[in-house]
Formats: sequence, C-alpha cells, structure tokens
Amino acid sequence: MENAAGDFTEKLNEWGKNKTPFFFLVDYQFQKPLAWKLDDVDPNEILFNLNGFTNDVTGFSDDLPEHIQFDKHPLAFKDYQPKFDCVLRHLNAGNSFLVNLSVPTPVDTNLTLEQIFRHSEAPYRLLFKNRFVCFSPEIFVRIQGNRIASFPMKGTIDASVPHAEQVILSDYKEAAEHATIVDLIRNDLSMVAEKVWVERYRYIDRIQASDKTLLQVSSEIAGILPAGFDAQYGDLLKKLLPAGSITGAPKPRTLAIIQEAEEYNRGYYTGVMGYFDGENFESAVMIRFIEEQGQQLVFKSGGGITALSNAKSEYQEVIDKVYLPFSHTPHAVL
Repeated sequence: MENAAGDFTEKLNEWGKNKTPFFFLVDYQFQKPLAWKLDDVDPNEILFNLNGFTNDVTGFSDDLPEHIQFDKHPLAFKDYQPKFDCVLRHLNAGNSFLVNLSVPTPVDTNLTLEQIFRHSEAPYRLLFKNRFVCFSPEIFVRIQGNRIASFPMKGTIDASVPHAEQVILSDYKEAAEHATIVDLIRNDLSMVAEKVWVERYRYIDRIQASDKTLLQVSSEIAGILPAGFDAQYGDLLKKLLPAGSITGAPKPRTLAIIQEAEEYNRGYYTGVMGYFDGENFESAVMIRFIEEQGQQLVFKSGGGITALSNAKSEYQEVIDKVYLPFSHTPHAVL
C-alpha cells in the first residue's frame, strides 16, 4: 500500500508544479488514494461538484419520486454503548482528549445514488458510480496563492430547538471539543505553513436536512505557505491527513483508539476529495456518506467524544446525522 501512497504523492507534486489541473480522492487510512488529470476523469464513473467546480454538465432533469422513502436502521443503543465506553476509558486514562467515533447505519431508500448526488444541497458532492455517494458540508483545506485555510466543523444542533444558536454556543462540552479541534488544526497547519492564525472562531453554518435544519459550528484557521512550497500538494496531504476533525487529538494515539472502538472499515468515508484547477486548490472531508455494500446501502456517520460526553446524546447525534440534504421532500417517509 505504501507504493500506492508514494505514487499518488509524486503525481500530485508533479501536477501541482506543472500547473496541471487534477481531481483526487484519499481514503481514511491513505491506503487507496486515487488521482486523475482533470481531462481523464470519466463522468460515467465519477461525478463531482465541489463548491461549483464540476464535471457534471449533462443538464440532468430527472425528477424525484413523488413519495421519497428513506428508512434508517441504526445500531441498537446496547451495541453502541460498548464502543462509547471503550472510547471513554481511553479518555479518562488520558490517552486522548477527543475521539471521533463513527458507526455504519443500514438505510433503505427508493432513490438511486445518482439521484441523491444530483438533488443534495451540499457544497461538496461526489458520486463514485456503484460504490458510494458523498454530500459533505465540510471544507478540508483551501489554498489560494500562498494562503492556506482549514474550516473544521464541530458541534451540531437541530435549529428548531428554542434559542438553538445560544444553546450550542454556550454548551461547555461542545465549546471544549471545538477548542481542542481548533488547536489540533493549528498544529497540523503549522507543519506546512510558516504563520498560522485563527481567522474566525465558532461561527454558525445552517445545514439543510430533509426533515430539519441543523446548525453547525465551524472555525477558520489560516496560514501562509513557505516560499519553497512549489505546489507540492502530494507532500502537503501526506502531512495533514487524516483530517483532525474526524479523528481527534493527539492524532496518532487517537487513531489506534478509533480502530479498537469502531471495529469496521471506514474506507473512503472521512477521507478527503478535492481538485486543483491550475491555480487554486480546494478539498473537502468526506462526511455525510452512503456506500453500497452488496445489496445494502450503508450510511456512515459519527461524532466527537470527550470525557464530558453523554452516551445517549452522542448516540442520538450519530442517528441525526443520517439524513438526505434536500430542502424539502414533500411526502417523505423518514
């Protein structure tokens, strides 16, 4: 697998230096990274729309079914609890400050992955034909000129909760979790940038789900790339991945805890997708993710656990994140 990562890194370094536009995907464990020159991406295999940068030019007009079915079959709480307890043991032992714990949830729907891709109202969308669809709200890093910025998301609440914005921003556990992730991202960016600062701290994004609106808390951390960076995007990704927002801190020890607690393969879920257009580089974390596993669709979702976390609340958050990001599904069965 080291070969695949090595080839990928060299390719991106070369294409970046030569200002050759490309599109790439990196799985969570950096074992099966994929990259294509932009002209070589086959839209019959891969469709992407990353914040308006897209290869989807077919003018698709397929309507959604009148009755949308989307049923989730979450892990029972009694099966989630041991995973949570495993994480909590490590947190209480001081092995980590924050662990992102994810679980797979089987779902049934009468929509195709292609329909989900095309109708999702998420800024970062990807359809890998017959494998998975991703509709992510989270930027990983954006590079314009010599400025690099990262936008971690940590903290979610249903917008219909009374005074939701005030509730999420004043929640002590959420604030501690967010501070930890901002610190981690600052440290990560410091590995590739010479000057790093927090541009915006804990601002609110509205995320549209099919049955509700969610408020998501984000921050922006920025830095200046050194004069010798020379568009070495492969090296940059190797240093920064996996993303801090979907692992935890400190990162190396936390990765081992995740493996012990989750007991399943994340695959491309929580990896990174992105593009370089010859000038600008933009990437997104692959969260909000539905994968085909044989005849079954599986939605992978997770949340950050700290020593202050409550198992029932974290379990509910994982289930709440299993949704379709459509602004309205008039006859939806949810």
